[in-house]
Amino acid sequence: MSNPGIVYLVGAGPGDPGLMTRRSLELIAQADAILYDRLIPPGALDGARTDAELTYVGKEPGNAAMGQEEIGERLVALGLDGKRVVRLKGGDPFVFGRGGEEAEALRAAGVTFEIVPGVTAGVAAPAYAGIPVTHRDAASAVAFVTGHEDPAKAESALDAEGLARFPGTLVFYMGVKNLPPIADGLIAAGRDPAEPAAVIRRGTYPDQQTVTGTLADIAERVSDAGLKAPAITLVGPAAALRETLAWVERRPLHGKRVAVTRARAQASGLAVRLRELGAEVVETPAIRIEPRPVEGEIASALDAIGDYSLICVTSPNGAALLFDALAERGLDARSLAGATVAAIGPGTARELERRGVRADVIPPRSVAESLVEALAEIPVEGKRALIARAVEARDVLPDALRDRGAKVDVIGLYETVVEPLSDDRRSALADVDYVTFTSASTVRNLLGSLGDRQDALDRARVVSIGPVTSAEARELGVEVAVEAERHDIGGLVDALVEDATR
Repeated sequence: MSNPGIVYLVGAGPGDPGLMTRRSLELIAQADAILYDRLIPPGALDGARTDAELTYVGKEPGNAAMGQEEIGERLVALGLDGKRVVRLKGGDPFVFGRGGEEAEALRAAGVTFEIVPGVTAGVAAPAYAGIPVTHRDAASAVAFVTGHEDPAKAESALDAEGLARFPGTLVFYMGVKNLPPIADGLIAAGRDPAEPAAVIRRGTYPDQQTVTGTLADIAERVSDAGLKAPAITLVGPAAALRETLAWVERRPLHGKRVAVTRARAQASGLAVRLRELGAEVVETPAIRIEPRPVEGEIASALDAIGDYSLICVTSPNGAALLFDALAERGLDARSLAGATVAAIGPGTARELERRGVRADVIPPRSVAESLVEALAEIPVEGKRALIARAVEARDVLPDALRDRGAKVDVIGLYETVVEPLSDDRRSALADVDYVTFTSASTVRNLLGSLGDRQDALDRARVVSIGPVTSAEARELGVEVAVEAERHDIGGLVDALVEDATR
């Protein structure tokens, strides 16, 4: 029996990736083919299978990558071919998304389909601007209205008089270009010209812009501000609540673009924290972590793990890879039971604890010199010590322990290698407010990737996680504007926020 195809008409939400539904992400990960629109959230397709067929079918004013009829035909063909298909649309597929037309085409062809609703921009953009579309005292009803009808229509289907009498909030989609006639028409039909109004551009994105006014002057204010599509227009008493309820703009990093240069596997945590504070994050990973095979000196050291009195771990990567390597040798956290375990900082300590080991020693500063001082009271003479780290790390710690008579073995569990920068990411760097460096290797490798284009960093303020990273930056000719007092990700974020809000 042939495998029946199915097409999912999926809403991707209004733009903030965090507003995508769990169901949408599950279907993207399973799809054989994905047809996607222009206004989908950044990173929406990151979870797609590497062998999935991805087709852009977005429409821009005056330029459509694929006509609507052709999109319908393509969905039908893929469905009849037994494919699992996601038709990914911005917002909600059934709210001015032409999902109804595509569902009709699928039903007519006998192709099974499902509808997966998404958060619609008409609710989300006002919410992010601090405007509830309904409110007990201001609006008991809401109407969603297209501000851009099919130009082939002989006459408008909108009832200006009915909208003027509507007792609640009017939300217009795609209406920026037609805002003057929309406002004039409502006023001519009897809507109060003094009624509050707002236009929200790129709602839910970090660079969201909101212009407020009255129905009489909102078009002029939007023109003066230079607001362009995509935008949502809202008319009604509830728009006045923005002055009280605005919240996005009050986040400390709102309007700031911040480059994150950590390796991809580590960048997400920092990026999430920055986004929560309102920043637009530009991910420009400068390094890639490459684990070394568990063989040779690594395997020998791990097989003798019970002989070490002191085990020092100098990064979260080192902590994670140490336990991965132990697992390959058939060992686990119990093999460290007899040793003193030292972590270079709180991030490393958290990774150790996640693997079942609580660090005995954590220095006040996340640098090797501070760890050396913290180990001063730990007896090491004549005892074996193991240091798990990156291949290219400094030798401050092993040298200090050897000077005290310890028998030190160093295992380089991973290498940090250059992550090439795409032209798009290189260009994006030239337009950021901050560049964050979380290690000396991120500085070295980013500058290596930029080559003779290091002037891309001239506009940005450089934020360093600590003195070792700062020293590397200055040695390579990069001015450090901000250095974290606490040498971990939390300290870096705190330092950036303090600088941005000063």
